[in-house]
Amino acid sequence: MTNKGAQALSVPAAAVKTTNEGHEPPVAKPKYLVTAREKAALDRVIARQQNNTAPPLKVKKEEKREWIEPDHLNQAVGWTLLLEALGGADREFLMGLLGQLVDVCWRDGKIDELSLNFMISVIKGIKPQDQVESMLAAQMAVTQMMTMRFARRLSQPQSLPEQDSDERAFNKLARTFTNQIQGLKLHRSSGEQTVTVQNVSVSEGSQAIVGNVTQQAPYQTVSSTPAITDARTAPMPILDAQELQPVPSPRKSES
Repeated sequence: MTNKGAQALSVPAAAVKTTNEGHEPPVAKPKYLVTAREKAALDRVIARQQNNTAPPLKVKKEEKREWIEPDHLNQAVGWTLLLEALGGADREFLMGLLGQLVDVCWRDGKIDELSLNFMISVIKGIKPQDQVESMLAAQMAVTQMMTMRFARRLSQPQSLPEQDSDERAFNKLARTFTNQIQGLKLHRSSGEQTVTVQNVSVSEGSQAIVGNVTQQAPYQTVSSTPAITDARTAPMPILDAQELQPVPSPRKSES
C-alpha cells in the first residue's frame, strides 16, 4: 500500500538542480562595515525621523468610496499629530487644507497617495508656526509640483507653440516659488528688530562718531568758507510779478 502523501511530495531526481557542484563549500559574502562618515549621516537621518512624529496619510477604498486617514494605530492621535505638524489650530482648518491638497492630487478619478504625502512632507519640513505659514507652505508644495510638471513637458515638446507656452508657465512658477520663500521669511521676521553690534577701536586723542556718516564723493574738496561772488558779475534779474505769465494747458476747454 503506497502513501499518497509521500507521492504528492516526491520530486523527480532530474528536476533537482544542485547549485554546489563538486561539493565545494559556499562562499559567504563579506560583512559590510559602515564607515564613520556613513554612520554620522545615518544618525542624522534617524534623529530627523524621530523628531517627525506626524504619520503619513493613506488612501482607503471601499467600493466606489475613497477617503484618506492617518497611517496610525489610533486615529484620534494620528489626526492630532498631523494638526500639530501642519501648524493648524483646529480640526476644521486641517480638514479644509487636506481637502485642497487632495484636489491637486486627484488624477484619473483617484487620489495620488504618493503626491499627497510628498506635499504633506514639504509642509512638515517647513515647520509652520501658525495657519498663515501652513497655507503658504501648502502653496509652496503645490508650486513645486506644478513647476516640475511643466519641466517634464518641456523635455518632450509636441510643438513649438506648446513649448513656448510651457516655458512661460515654468518660468512664472519658478519665480513664484522664490517669491513665496521671501514671503515666508518676511512673515517670520515681522515685528522683530535687527540690532547690529560692531566693535569700534578709538586710539588715544581721537574721537568716535556714533550715527550715520555721509562721505563726499572722491576727489571733491568741500570748503567751510562761504563762496564769494565776483562783484563785477551782473546779478541775476528778479522777475516782477507782472512779467509772470500763466502756462497754457494743453487740455481743450469744454464747449
